[in-house]
Amino acid sequence: MAGFNDIIHQPSRLQIMAALVSLRSSEKADFAYLKKLLDLTDGNLGAHLTRLEEAGYIKIEKTFIARKPRTFINITGKGRDAFTEHIGTLKEIIESKGRQNE
Repeated sequence: MAGFNDIIHQPSRLQIMAALVSLRSSEKADFAYLKKLLDLTDGNLGAHLTRLEEAGYIKIEKTFIARKPRTFINITGKGRDAFTEHIGTLKEIIESKGRQNE
């Protein structure tokens, strides 16, 4: 079996990665958007984003817009590859269970 990824597999991080992988490579997600979409607290989302950033799966950009701090997140190529591999592994598990039940 290929790459079951313990970093991505955690439910909140899996949801973050799924939201980010759905964007075009040039697009970024706003911290507030992810927070609302996933119903996470600032601290919880921040901790998960830090873990994903440390793994090289996402890039975090902090900036100011109209004097207000804004945080934008986008997925890296390494992150896309890791997510694709992880999802492929989950599909393999599902398919093998289906074959066992035949």
